[in-house]
Amino acid sequence: MDITTIHAVNRLTERWAAVVRPDAGGTVFTAAGVWPLLALLADGAGGPAREELARALGIPAEGAAAAARELLDGLGRVPGLVAATGLWTRADLPLEKRWTDDLPDGARGTLTGDAGIDRPVLDGWAAERTDGLIEHMPAPVGPEVLMVLASALALRVTWQQPFDAVPAGTDDGPWSGQRFLGLRRTTRELDRVRVTRSPAGPVTLLEVEGRTDVDVHLLLGAPDAAPGEVLVAGIAAVTGRTPAEGASTLPEGSPGPGLDLSTVESFSPDSYLIEETVAFDLRAEHDLLGQARLFGLDAASDDAFGHFPGISSAPLAVGSARQSAMARFHATGFEAAALTAVSMRAGGGAPTTRYRVRRAEVAFRRPFGFLAVDRSSHLVLAAGWVNEPLPHTTPFAPVF
Repeated sequence: MDITTIHAVNRLTERWAAVVRPDAGGTVFTAAGVWPLLALLADGAGGPAREELARALGIPAEGAAAAARELLDGLGRVPGLVAATGLWTRADLPLEKRWTDDLPDGARGTLTGDAGIDRPVLDGWAAERTDGLIEHMPAPVGPEVLMVLASALALRVTWQQPFDAVPAGTDDGPWSGQRFLGLRRTTRELDRVRVTRSPAGPVTLLEVEGRTDVDVHLLLGAPDAAPGEVLVAGIAAVTGRTPAEGASTLPEGSPGPGLDLSTVESFSPDSYLIEETVAFDLRAEHDLLGQARLFGLDAASDDAFGHFPGISSAPLAVGSARQSAMARFHATGFEAAALTAVSMRAGGGAPTTRYRVRRAEVAFRRPFGFLAVDRSSHLVLAAGWVNEPLPHTTPFAPVF
């Protein structure tokens, strides 16, 4: 993946982290699911919307679609991570060929305007692309929705060394008096825990290593530090922009939140690290238009105008932009998924008259045959006959 794109996505993550407001149970979000969609929109946008999207992306709008494709391809190569995109449009919405040709490979479908038909299709894709971790597409359906552009990310990580699940509790802080599912393990790698300094004070980072190329870093700040401040500090540390000192060289005592270092007697010559945390299961819904300027969607969501001449000759405006996200941290691994969707509605300047066109419909409702033919050589690659269609309840995987 291109380093410029990686830095741009990380910067969007930091900006989002700085303003996110966790609810009582916490929150989870991923800019990596939002950034490619903003890039594809920027590629087809014009005027102020194009400028705002480029600022939010951190790269020029020219070439943004190529950067989105490369990012999604790179995400798809990360072990344990599945990335997908989908586009659904009304049949009568004209699309610019240059824009559709530049889209990443993914699902293509038609919206009918009937919620009873469109909702199962979108939700089915969401569940399949996230392996059931997220079951619903966070996008409206109905006659006013002309287009839905979506991305799905699903990650599964197995720990190199699992934790022991144990009952736990504490007498201090906001969890005082509660009993919860604790996770505990001992390792010989002291520098899995580090401390970084930030404007909000010290932040302790614990790296939990996955079996493939994905790790999870747990972050603990001072009791009065805001969540956004701790997240921003952690992002800067794990991306190498700010230093973090490992436990092997930190002074004894409490050099970081939740961290205690001392010299003890032991039967082994090796130093060791005891890791204690808690299992968690989070789900969150994010309305990206609630932070429209952060995501470069302020102008684009003004439906008094059309903002995407590179996508369609019909004036379009962003009608909704939402993300559903989840994360689970448990004794043997970590799971996370995000489903991000942007829907389009008609913008100002839409034609006031409708064209009269011929409509054709074909239906295969009895046994039929098929041929797969190589276009250049006319070689028949496969042939067959369908006597029975799959029953309605049979699960299937669409081929893109």
